[in-house]
Amino acid sequence: MNDLSGKRGVILGVGNQRSIAWSVAEHLHNQGAELALTFLSDPKGRFEANVNKLGEKVNATLIKECDVADDNSIQSLIGALNNHWGEIDFLIHSLAFADQKDLQIEFSSTSRNGFAKAHEISAFSLLPLAEGVIPMMRKRGGGSIISMSFIGSMLAVPHYHVMGPAKASLEASSRYLAKEVGPDNIRVNVISPGAIRTLSSAGIKDFPELMRVAGEHSAMKRTVTQSEVAQTAVFLASEASSGITGQVIYVDCGYSIMAN
Repeated sequence: MNDLSGKRGVILGVGNQRSIAWSVAEHLHNQGAELALTFLSDPKGRFEANVNKLGEKVNATLIKECDVADDNSIQSLIGALNNHWGEIDFLIHSLAFADQKDLQIEFSSTSRNGFAKAHEISAFSLLPLAEGVIPMMRKRGGGSIISMSFIGSMLAVPHYHVMGPAKASLEASSRYLAKEVGPDNIRVNVISPGAIRTLSSAGIKDFPELMRVAGEHSAMKRTVTQSEVAQTAVFLASEASSGITGQVIYVDCGYSIMAN
């Protein structure tokens, strides 16, 4: 039921080999999916070089720059996907951003611009991306849109600060999208992984302590792996999850169920 042979889709958020998005790409590829990947340009071209190198490992047939803070860049990606495939089965949104200084101060001191930017990248960006791929999914008779959250959307996690409201916005946005596109057989779900050491998590103050607490207080007494998150993404991209939409699925070794 998890076979993705003949399926095609785009993954946003691959940064390096520790990225959750990269593990998702590997697992989707292993199940037969054809992939497109995106990268965010940086002055030294490191992200592009990383994604190009990783893309070779999963036979990515399209690798395209996309800055989700730029409408023109998003439209350029959608245009490239239309020209490349014309039809698409899944979109993986594995993106998050907060200004580093807004993660180091008290939450009440969050800057106006920092609050807006965290929501723009982490939550709002899902909407124009979805709008772009929905017509291509309709041609396939349906599809799956998947994004990544964190329990900081529901609980006050130390030092997660502005990212908590941003992820809460992402989850709410996914529910409204699910309602909108449900009649088209397009499913919209969110995966909420437990604490995982990635490039993004490195920006959270005292993250090693957060990892320790997550492992000690989870039902399974450990933290989750990128691979376990990726296996859930495969399930949500496949027909095995055909009746699931608008959900936040916790993949956190049971941390979210514990009264800590």
